[in-house]
Amino acid sequence: MTYLHKTLAVAALIGLVSAGWPVPPVAPVRDLNKNGKLDPYEDPKQSVEARVSDLLKQMNVAEKAGMMFINGTVINDDGTIEKKPGAQGPAAMMPTAIENITERHMTHFNLWAVPGTRAFATGTNAIQKLAESSRLGIPVTIASDPRHYFSSSIFGMAADGFSQWPEQLGFAAIGDVKLMQQFGDIARQEYLAVGIREALHPMADLATEPRWARVSGTFGEDARLSAKLVEAYVRGYQGPTLGPASVACMTKHFSGGGPQKEGLDPHFEFQKGQVYPGKNFNYHLIPFEAAFAAKTAAIMPYYGIPTDQTSENVAFSFNKDIITRLLRDKYKFDGVVCTDWGLITDTKMGPAVWLARAWGVENLSREERVLKAIQAGVDQFGGENCPELVVKLVNDGKLSEARIDQSVRRLLRQKFALGLFDNPYVDVEKATQLVGKPAFRQAGEAAQRRSMTLLKNDAKTLPLAMGKLKIYLKNVDPTVAAAYGSVVEKPEEADIAIVRLKTPWVPVETQNPMARGFHHGDLDFKGKEKEEILTLLKTVPTIVDIYLDRPAVIPEISVGAKGLLANYGASDAAVLDVIFGKARPEGNLPFELPSSMEAVRNQKEDVPYDSKDPLYKFGYGLRYPAALN
Repeated sequence: MTYLHKTLAVAALIGLVSAGWPVPPVAPVRDLNKNGKLDPYEDPKQSVEARVSDLLKQMNVAEKAGMMFINGTVINDDGTIEKKPGAQGPAAMMPTAIENITERHMTHFNLWAVPGTRAFATGTNAIQKLAESSRLGIPVTIASDPRHYFSSSIFGMAADGFSQWPEQLGFAAIGDVKLMQQFGDIARQEYLAVGIREALHPMADLATEPRWARVSGTFGEDARLSAKLVEAYVRGYQGPTLGPASVACMTKHFSGGGPQKEGLDPHFEFQKGQVYPGKNFNYHLIPFEAAFAAKTAAIMPYYGIPTDQTSENVAFSFNKDIITRLLRDKYKFDGVVCTDWGLITDTKMGPAVWLARAWGVENLSREERVLKAIQAGVDQFGGENCPELVVKLVNDGKLSEARIDQSVRRLLRQKFALGLFDNPYVDVEKATQLVGKPAFRQAGEAAQRRSMTLLKNDAKTLPLAMGKLKIYLKNVDPTVAAAYGSVVEKPEEADIAIVRLKTPWVPVETQNPMARGFHHGDLDFKGKEKEEILTLLKTVPTIVDIYLDRPAVIPEISVGAKGLLANYGASDAAVLDVIFGKARPEGNLPFELPSSMEAVRNQKEDVPYDSKDPLYKFGYGLRYPAALN
């Protein structure tokens, strides 16, 4: 029995079971090879390596090349996977999974915008069914960016039915390793239910540059705290070893993407190299060492150039000193290394062209960029669907098939370990019952409340008395707030005001719409917005809650507020529960809050907690009285 026939037979049985049909008993097939040994697909005692080797021998160059690329795809609201008229979003502009599987032999996809749980699970099954019909029936690995954070940002997907938790910064504020692993385990279950088998996270980067647009995805600026949480995070998703009940983690962005010059992000051409004025390169490796201890399945390097840290000033994924000498040789990492998205091909974005992030090798052709990354030690290209370039390199004798076999072996090993070859399908009905089930939602909501960080409580104003106060609101849903007190229309009518703010940012002047959405720039409130806030603080006693996706600069607001809280992704109900004492704030700042923009500009991008005279130091957080019920 060939591998293809076995795959189809198993898939057919799975299809019958999924459809609710009774399945007749089937006698096990026990194939012997020419040496009288059991076929590796039939003997459960055979190692993953034996199965990988057997399949690798059956693959042609085009099929191997297809495995080395992962890009976005779409699932429609009805669970279908073809492109529909009027489709929106990045994936809608790309070839469908249908095209990429049948024409490019791709077997890895990531999902951005997705429909509800039923259509999501139906769509991943449709993708697997299509993959089953390919020559070798190699199942697809579905990957996703984070989907569990309450605050949807440009870097995270909307929760859409999943349980909702604070961002990574919120877990750092709580600092509870057991909670971190519990989150990973719950998120793992919800991912598995809809067919996601690879998490394009966690971020192990350190937020040592407060202006960086990706601070919200980190565990803050302290390497030791980040390391503890990264390790627990990976263990929650993967378990003690990668197996059929695991979601593989792609920890990013090696070797640490935090030290960005002036906080500008290397997704774009205005920032190509990160800097190390404090000579602190090794500090940023500490969280990755924890990820290795937890056996993270994959690693993603970042976009920028580690300026003057290696023998060649080229970006991480093209840098052999980083990928081979540091990651492979020093740390002995033999998992998958996948580039960040879009290093090879320019992308049209309306009137603008989003340049490929080939920093340091801009002069190379697309084919030459692919070759250089593979020679550096990369296994897979994110955000690209051009396997024909790998095929051409092999056919032209510039790249050996033995070298791509090394990468394909790692990719196949992961698929086999995850059990995708044994059963890539999900139970749609069970998915609708498990994703976002009450216990999961309650755990996420409790974490939102625990992560709240109390920075100021003038005259022990907090917690407020339930149902006794007239409340003026700004940026809070009055329907939610009505359960806590009497909502009034004007601040002059109120006993107390509650205002929710977000850390300021300044869009970069560019035609690229993606770049304009990144939270770059200064961290302080300015002009009319600042004046309106300070006027309110002078008019009525005010409780300020601020969402910290980056460390805000708020000295005047801190002085004027009666109470000051920070959140890292929390609902109005979560914030109000803490303000009115139904829940306790347990968070500590995962980074310092600078006292001025001058202090921000004078600090070193690669060094933690080094701004002059911070308004609130790293680790700061007040508590309510112990006697509070």
